[in-house]
Amino acid sequence: MKSLIIILTTILFFQSLASAHAFLDHSDPKVGSSIDKPPTELKIWFTQEVEPAFSSITVSTDDDKQIDKKDSHQDDKDKKLLIVSLPDLPAGTYKVRWHVVCTDTHTTQGDFKFTVKPKE
Repeated sequence: MKSLIIILTTILFFQSLASAHAFLDHSDPKVGSSIDKPPTELKIWFTQEVEPAFSSITVSTDDDKQIDKKDSHQDDKDKKLLIVSLPDLPAGTYKVRWHVVCTDTHTTQGDFKFTVKPKE
């Protein structure tokens, strides 16, 4: 019985740690996707609300040149959503980097790529 209590306590402890961070939930364009039409903005939804003053998204080319419009911002209605505007993107692969601070001050970051297919 004592070992069961220890196991349950450990599980609950690690669940509370994991829930204290905002992780990428989904994005548009999707992580690793190959799309036909270039997007005008990139959206990332997180698992928790984020602090916009300390959170950002950048989009870069393969040679690490930042190409987004540097206007990363939180959605007015959905506090778990960050958005950044994009120029007219040519075909190619783009790297997205994100850095967020959730409302309880925990920081997370990550990156992913998406590809715009050449026009046929």
